[in-house]
Order: sequence, then structure tokens, then C-alpha cells
Amino acid sequence: MIEHLVPAAVRSHVAYGDELDNAPLYPEETEAVLRAVPKRRAEYAAGRACARAALAALGHPPGPIPRGSDAGAPVWPAGVVGSITHTDGYRAAVVARSADILTLGIDAEPHAPLPDNVIEIILATPEEEAALTGLTRLHPGIHWDRLLFSAKETVYKAWYPFHHRMLAFKEAELLFTRGPQAPGDTAPAHGTYTARLLIPGPLLTAETGPEVFTGRWIVRDGYLATAIVVPNE
Repeated sequence: MIEHLVPAAVRSHVAYGDELDNAPLYPEETEAVLRAVPKRRAEYAAGRACARAALAALGHPPGPIPRGSDAGAPVWPAGVVGSITHTDGYRAAVVARSADILTLGIDAEPHAPLPDNVIEIILATPEEEAALTGLTRLHPGIHWDRLLFSAKETVYKAWYPFHHRMLAFKEAELLFTRGPQAPGDTAPAHGTYTARLLIPGPLLTAETGPEVFTGRWIVRDGYLATAIVVPNE
């Protein structure tokens, strides 16, 4: 799915099920999951394996992708930007040369409703809640609450490398649009979204930083995926 959301300058690799869950790790990576439960270790190993495969497609030799000291974000090779996601049965990574792509973020989730009260307690602004209500009425086959959660994850992943601080869910406001539909199709399977930052100051830098991110989403085979890619212009 992720490969359908990113441009040609971005390389991706996807694993389904547990096919890469026992992939070997470098010592620098093993340290990050020494105390983790088996499920977390498996997701971490598969995510790193996907990232190495994507980097190979970009022309990079294999090597460790350690966690950073702040918030645990992956540390990519010089001149590379990337993002990793994993959920039950699906792992993916994307990478690109920083000369081509300024920043990016991906996320994948099961296509299922969020737990009760998550939207109201931590996630949605009042405007987003109203929009989700309308979207659910028009297209009840899409779990818009989970899609909102996923899209906000991509905003954070794309935003974090430039600010190195947490971004609260309600510090960005999202608007979804649907893709074209076939005759008789009442459930859109893909579309776009925009994320407007609600915090003061430019998003990236005064010269290049847009105040709004644009992303793409897709629903397929029991999963949903979201991606933000900002070209380096």
C-alpha cells in the first residue's frame, strides 16, 4: 500500500505477516529492544529489515539504523530521510535522498475503529470531529477516526526532524478529501489530506517551511496507510 502513496524519488519496502520478524539486527540496534516484549522486538527487526531493503534500492550498503537519543526516531545515513511503520501483519519503510525530499512520514494501521473515547479525549479538534461525523455519514465503509489517527502520526513524523519536540495531536488540524469513485462505489478507497499546523511560527524554516502539509491515504485489504512527502524545492 505505501508504495502507492509516494513519488518515484522515494524507495519503499513492505513485509506482510511475520516474514521478516526474525531478521538479524546490528548490535547498535539490539540495544534498543533488549528489554522489549517479543512482539515489539519482532516489529522492530522487521522494520529495520524493510528499511535496509529500501536503502539498498537507493544504492546504500547495509548497515545499522539505530534509534536516536531523543524520542527514539531512526537515525538515517547522511543525506537520507526516511520513515518506518509497523502494525499487526504489516511492516514498511520508505527512504529518499535529502537532496530530493525534504522530509516524509508514513503510517499504517488496521482498518478498524479506534477504541472508545480516543477521538474526544486526545485526538480531534472540534472542527475535525464535525468533519468526521459528516464523512462517516457519507462513507460509512471508511473508519475515518482511525484514518485521522494515522494521518496525524505522519504529520508528527515529518515535522519532528526539524523541531525535536513532541507535537500534540491537537496542534495540527486535518482535512480529508476523497479520491474519484467508480459508478455505484459508495466507499472511497483513497484520497488526500491537508494538515494545518496550529502552533506559531513556520513549520520548517522561514524560507522553505510550508504551514500546511499535504498527504495521501489508501484503504486496502483490511489496512489503511497514510503518507506525507515534502519535496526539497
